[in-house]
Amino acid sequence: MNKVPFTLVVSFFATLFFVVGWFGHDLYSEYKLAMQMKHHHFRLDTIRSRGFLNVVLLNAPSTYYIGPERPQGFEYDLLNAYAKHLHVDLNITAVHTVKEALEWSQRKDVDITSAALAKTPMRQKKYHFGPSYFEVQEQVICSRAMLGSKKFPRDIEDLSGLRIMVGEETSYSETLKALQEDGFDINVSITDKYSTEELLDMVARREIDCTLADSNIYAFNLKYSPDIVLAFSISSREQLAWVLPKNAKMLEQDMYTWLNHFNQKGKITQLKDHYYSYVLFFDYYNTKVFYRRIKTRLEKYKKYFQEAAKEYHIPWTLLASVSYQESHWNPKAKSYTGVRGLMMLTRDTAKLIGVKNRLDPKESIFGGAKHLKQMIRYIPKEVDGEDKLKFALAAYNVGLGHIYDAMHLAQKMGLRKNMWSDLKKVLPLLSQKRYYQKLKYGYARGSEPVKYVEAIYNYRDILLKTLEDSSNKKEDSNTTSILFTP
Repeated sequence: MNKVPFTLVVSFFATLFFVVGWFGHDLYSEYKLAMQMKHHHFRLDTIRSRGFLNVVLLNAPSTYYIGPERPQGFEYDLLNAYAKHLHVDLNITAVHTVKEALEWSQRKDVDITSAALAKTPMRQKKYHFGPSYFEVQEQVICSRAMLGSKKFPRDIEDLSGLRIMVGEETSYSETLKALQEDGFDINVSITDKYSTEELLDMVARREIDCTLADSNIYAFNLKYSPDIVLAFSISSREQLAWVLPKNAKMLEQDMYTWLNHFNQKGKITQLKDHYYSYVLFFDYYNTKVFYRRIKTRLEKYKKYFQEAAKEYHIPWTLLASVSYQESHWNPKAKSYTGVRGLMMLTRDTAKLIGVKNRLDPKESIFGGAKHLKQMIRYIPKEVDGEDKLKFALAAYNVGLGHIYDAMHLAQKMGLRKNMWSDLKKVLPLLSQKRYYQKLKYGYARGSEPVKYVEAIYNYRDILLKTLEDSSNKKEDSNTTSILFTP
């Protein structure tokens, strides 16, 4: 055979195989990329087409719980807002420990896992996190009974010899294990039976000396367990985030865009204000007294609060909380300015709303409810939701004119005049001459209505929790999935 034609044939086929292989590889790469993009789009498209978001939520006061009227919790409200953005419902799987939440996050049908999860280095190796939405610190929380004793810890070395318990697979167990490896003598029990909230309750009952909790969880539970106290912070600042599926880039990108917009509108600040602001005004002694008076005083007037609530469409627990803030449920209460009764009405207000005897418990409660309802009606319609009630409560305390002044000042300062989280920044300025001299209604002790509103909401939350505990209205622990319309 002639060598020249043979060489040409070999070269031809070699070139052909190379060209086909090159084009084939290029086409395969494009196909693979297209399939990856389709897969990343698939999660978000599936959520929208099915009409609901599959979320795993830790059933705890700081994240998600069933309130008297609707589901509540900082993380629930945040997820609910995101579901509204997607125009879908929430399909909630409630879990009771962080370990359980992380186990559920590995299921293919779970879109988001929300359990106040810190983005620790160890977790980031195992789980895929979305955008951060809250900054916290891990704190050592101990029994208040230890204050003043040599046992009360002030730093890590003081933890030696104390009975400490934390949850399994929590960021707290990571922290303590790392400290033990560094040589610190810390006797810690790791449990998969109790949530962080349950451990805080055990600290309050002195069943253990201390536990660890994120700063937001401690703040939220302080009003329910006043016998716990912060010892010291044990970590640097950490970011909380939701766990997402690894193959959901479009969902993640959409979430980043939405959260950034949600934050710019002041909604994150509003949520934080709603759930955590009261801690600035926490008073251990007053809180303990309030718990006692729920048992000894409230029952006498509960019927009147409920009747007034029905007539004026205001929750009776809120009316009761206003009354406690005003008079500590003392029907003969009297201030140095002459306001009197359970709802501490002025003589002029009583006359306007038709109250003849301010010392009569029923008249006072109905009069106070009527007055608060009037305040609600006078709040501008641009103020909505829970903020409208907070504006009205502030007006009940300081007068409607000063609320209008504060709204005007907020607008001049570039703040959102229709949001309580911004208005409460402005109200204290009404006591400063450089501000009040230019306002229609002049001077006001503007810090008082801020403290007033926060105290009432604090009392209301404690009252709701106490009533819930006493009536044993708890979710069946076997219930895992509940569908709610956002």
